[in-house]
Amino acid sequence: MRASAAVWASALLLLAGCGAGGAAQGLSPAGEGTAPSETTAPADPQPAVTPPPSGPTAGAGSGVTGAPPAAQAETPGKDEPKPKPAYRMNKNYDFVPIDPGGNKKVVLLTFDDGPKEKAQLETILDSLDKHKAKAIFFVNGYRVKQNPELLKRIRERGQTIGNHSWDHIDLKKENEETIRKQIGDVQRIVQDTVGAAPRFFRPPFGSSNDFVKKLAKDEGMLFMTWSNGSEDWLASNQKPEGVVKRVLEQLHPGSNILMHELPWTAEALDDLLTKLEEKGYAFLDPDAIDTSYWPFEQTSHQ
Repeated sequence: MRASAAVWASALLLLAGCGAGGAAQGLSPAGEGTAPSETTAPADPQPAVTPPPSGPTAGAGSGVTGAPPAAQAETPGKDEPKPKPAYRMNKNYDFVPIDPGGNKKVVLLTFDDGPKEKAQLETILDSLDKHKAKAIFFVNGYRVKQNPELLKRIRERGQTIGNHSWDHIDLKKENEETIRKQIGDVQRIVQDTVGAAPRFFRPPFGSSNDFVKKLAKDEGMLFMTWSNGSEDWLASNQKPEGVVKRVLEQLHPGSNILMHELPWTAEALDDLLTKLEEKGYAFLDPDAIDTSYWPFEQTSHQ
């Protein structure tokens, strides 16, 4: 009996020693710490572009994109929660952080006069995705009527749709009835096509008056022109390097960058966004803009 007890005691001591050895070597007991956590972010299937160390970093709710992957959440889909407003537009159409300590080195990317052509649009959307950037696509109603599937594609890719009037005419020269129709009809067709009306308005040619501004506000939109024009429609800039050069010449914190759905602009976009990141700029998410803030004189919207 005493011999059996001794054998059992020896076996217990041996097992205890094995357990201690595993702990000392940092080994985990089976079933603990070996499987990925359910909260582990999935691998990003798109190529990530990481700005240099001097570039901006964005945390949750910062309202900017283009941060290093480790500091950035997955790109939200069209139905995911929107970021809290973190930026306002000033009377010069630049964007400034609401928090005085917020990141000032941001740019807003915008594209006018679409939706035009599928391959061209997809090139723009792919470049935006590659750089984890958001933009506003200011659309014309007659083009939406022609290409409703392209409007849906913009929405599906998580980008923002803005109102650029129905016919791309100079609204400043039109009567109030025509202006109402030019703006209101775009609100309705976009709402009917993608389920949400635009929250941003840009007049064709940047031409407007107090009535245009008031009507845009009454329709729930933030009125804007731009503060950095690519001039990609000019013959001298109808090449990728011309678009990049013109934007960089005017670059400043809060730039509201005007571009168009044009083939050379689509081709230039990847290089342009890379150069903006290298200069330490982040890309402003339109959903982080406070559209309720009115930067113009009170008489402009009474």
